Amino acid sequence: MSSPGRPVPPEQPEAAATGPEILLATKLRAPGQRPGLIPRPRLGQRLDQGLGHGLVLVCAPAGYGKTVLLADWVRRSACPAAWLSLDPGDNDPARFWRHAVAALDRVRPGLSGRAGALLGPPAPASFEPLLAVLINELAAQPESAPALLVLDDYHVIRSAAVHQSVEFLMEHRPPGLCLAIASRSDPPLALARLRARGLLTEVRATELRFTGPEAAALLGQSLAGRDQLPDDVIAALASRTEGWAAGLQLAALSLRGQRDLGGFVAAFTGSHRYVLDYLTEEVLEQQDEQLRAFLLETSVLDQLSGELCDAVTGRAGGQALLERAEQSGLFLVPLDEVRHWWRYHHLFADLLRVRLQREQPERAAQLHRGAAAWYGERGLADEAIQHALAAGDLAWAARMIEQHFDEVFYQRGEQATISRWLAALPAGLVQARPRLLLARATVANAAGEVDAVEPLVEAAQQAAAGTQEPFTPTVGRAASMLANIPALIALDRSYLAQFRDDTDGTAEFAAAALAASDPAEWLLRSIAHGFLAVAEWRRGRLAAAESSFAASSAGWRAGGQPTVTAWGGYQLAQVQRAQGRPDAAVQTCRQTLDITMPGGGPPLPAAGPAHVVLGDIAYQRDDLDAALRYAADGVALCRQFVYGPPLAAGLATLAWVRQASGDPEAAMSAMTEAAQIAPGPVSPLNPVPALLARLRLAQGDLAGAERWSQESGLSPDDPPEYAREAGHLALARVLLATGQPGPALALLGRLHEAATAQDRPGSLLEISALQALALAAASEHEAALTALAAALTLACPRGLVRVFADEGAPMGVLLDQLVAARRAGQPAAGALAPGWVSRVQRALEAGRSAAPGRAGAGPAALPEPLTPRELQVLGMLAAGLSNQAIARQLVVTLDTVKKHVSHVLGKLGAANRTEAVALARDLGLISLPGAARRGPVLAHSVLARQPGHTGQTGPDRTLVPRPAGEDSTRRGTFG
Repeated sequence: MSSPGRPVPPEQPEAAATGPEILLATKLRAPGQRPGLIPRPRLGQRLDQGLGHGLVLVCAPAGYGKTVLLADWVRRSACPAAWLSLDPGDNDPARFWRHAVAALDRVRPGLSGRAGALLGPPAPASFEPLLAVLINELAAQPESAPALLVLDDYHVIRSAAVHQSVEFLMEHRPPGLCLAIASRSDPPLALARLRARGLLTEVRATELRFTGPEAAALLGQSLAGRDQLPDDVIAALASRTEGWAAGLQLAALSLRGQRDLGGFVAAFTGSHRYVLDYLTEEVLEQQDEQLRAFLLETSVLDQLSGELCDAVTGRAGGQALLERAEQSGLFLVPLDEVRHWWRYHHLFADLLRVRLQREQPERAAQLHRGAAAWYGERGLADEAIQHALAAGDLAWAARMIEQHFDEVFYQRGEQATISRWLAALPAGLVQARPRLLLARATVANAAGEVDAVEPLVEAAQQAAAGTQEPFTPTVGRAASMLANIPALIALDRSYLAQFRDDTDGTAEFAAAALAASDPAEWLLRSIAHGFLAVAEWRRGRLAAAESSFAASSAGWRAGGQPTVTAWGGYQLAQVQRAQGRPDAAVQTCRQTLDITMPGGGPPLPAAGPAHVVLGDIAYQRDDLDAALRYAADGVALCRQFVYGPPLAAGLATLAWVRQASGDPEAAMSAMTEAAQIAPGPVSPLNPVPALLARLRLAQGDLAGAERWSQESGLSPDDPPEYAREAGHLALARVLLATGQPGPALALLGRLHEAATAQDRPGSLLEISALQALALAAASEHEAALTALAAALTLACPRGLVRVFADEGAPMGVLLDQLVAARRAGQPAAGALAPGWVSRVQRALEAGRSAAPGRAGAGPAALPEPLTPRELQVLGMLAAGLSNQAIARQLVVTLDTVKKHVSHVLGKLGAANRTEAVALARDLGLISLPGAARRGPVLAHSVLARQPGHTGQTGPDRTLVPRPAGEDSTRRGTFG
């Protein structure tokens, strides 16, 4: 299937918590209360004051008690609090927000279900839609107590994408949310602006320092059972540590074994680093050998449990030793309520690791290997890979990256995580492993670095020639991209061919991928079928494209992938529309909505493309109210959808609706935004530039339309090519508007021949309608009526009205002439259903009524009024008389008639006779009686119409997606 970034990712099916979620609960819970906690009400009050300010920042170097303070505050506060302990893995924005949403779901149940779908897979290009939903959901509960989101250890975040999204949240923060951040350094957020607006509460190192009484209480708690410390010793320790919590706690632990308090305090001086080294040595030397060894060996772990510690150290009794360490006050932080998981204070862990590496460097690698094995057995990929890398076992890490790639990149959308893993491996190792090369190609693709893909694919092809080790992906072979190297290489080559506009190469490599894949490998085969469909679509072989898209969508549906199924359904429906089968397209959309609007709940973003197609079909059938509802809903959802073309298509439909409703400014705004949405490098069809040119014509901007025709690279002499058909049809309209019916007819003739040969009724309908206008402009009136009758005959059973109404006044004139010819029994009129013709006429009449600024204008609206003789000639033109017939009736020469016609066209600013009549009707220069006296009676009620298209007021910049029926407006392949 075509996509903006090569193979489309599968999605993670709903399931019970699996390996990657095992440790998530410890991240989402405030650390438990440690023994001997000293209440600090002065700081609690300061934090309470910040609840209404928006952002609470607790910022100080390591060891100042930031986490302890916030955890105690959360426990004491009546405000519902969501807690997230951050680690380096949260630099992946998809992971960061997945964890943040899970945390918020604990205080606002149901939030994860409503917002989680916006996290993918595939990963979104922007997290603003997700944040909009979060903000709106929190704002929708004003009666609830404000929710508090605590982000602990925020200094580990280096990702600009994460910082930007957090800043977006702060800029649009609802009253129902307060954010608290604990960090060793100022986060790169707009702190100055928040401070100036009174939205920032800060607690820094100066305030976090322990006062004299607080230091006395802490030391007294730690030295319970000893004689009370002399006041001078307490004062000296508080002064030497400058109230630093970690220093005081280490000092208290060290004092337990000291007899000479004066000498100890005298030695206890210098920088924090010196104090740490000195006190850690003192503390460790006081522990028995078993506990000391346990502390050093388990320091390699970020989280601690008895089972994990036993696996790493190779000894039993880990749980008892953890409990003992906690009771001894050895910087152990409980992570759950049942004391199953702990972590060391980060500062203490760093000191232990340095000592372990200094004393037993070979032991550290063994410990990391044990941790990697334990995490790997439980499917905890990130932790397993990090420990394998730390152990220096790069081949093991490489195998784990390959095995977990599909799960992490595709199912969880954590592209930054994959990039981090790959960056940690030496280039030579990656170069020798084809799967890693293909993984790197996927990452390059996702980052838009398409030029880097082909060398990686070539290298993978060469590396694959060597002996391959067994491969078992965690998602299973059926849902894996890396499982089948030859098939994936072929798919990558097919994608690159699409990017280069190589239709034959696209089809050839997609077929090779199918031939190289096993029938059970539904993921690879679904993508290959989609790529084949793209090739057939570009060739104009719509029946073959429909068959391949249907096979692709069936694979996605069977695999339980709603987002990609919806994308495939959108493209399938577009092909069906192009075939002239709108009812089939509607049915496809209904099937898509069945899986994207589950259980009557809120629709997934993937429902957006189906709404867009339904809106366009409703518009083409002239049901403007339904078109507006579907298009507005579709655009709102597509702003959250990962692929851009449906959003562009929805905006285009809104543009036409607005144009038809008499709001050209809103129409142009919506169409302009649609044109700014990139269709993606593998777009088989991108009609928006052509649609924008059409809209310019409809609004009288002939110069703008001509600029597009000159810049498009299209020529009326081009051979027919389906992928450029929309552009060629727009070019034909520009040629007609500039008085060049001959080149337009030649171009339309070739397009008609190609569409007939490929049996494309959808194309034939529009081509025939334009041929009718071109023939009329060339004064071939009988042929024009025949072409129009053929187009109306095609449109009638399909209920398609706007293909005529959108051509405006010239079509109205021609349709009036067709009605008159039918009444006169002329064979060119064909056997048209009167009701159907009336329906088209009503749409044209409505378009004229909605057109602003022209209806009812009088002759004075012209810069140079028409003479009586010119008005007479104009009436005859309206009656459909040829120049020769006019010359006979006026008893003048043919050259004189031509001069009169030229003057009429010039004064009206018209490009041809048909447009002149339409403009004259709008200006009130001619009416039915005058026209009737000069020739056949015309159905004048639809003689002059303004072109009707649709549009939208400007891009919807509100944060909240608007409800159905209102305007609201958002990467991928066009269809």
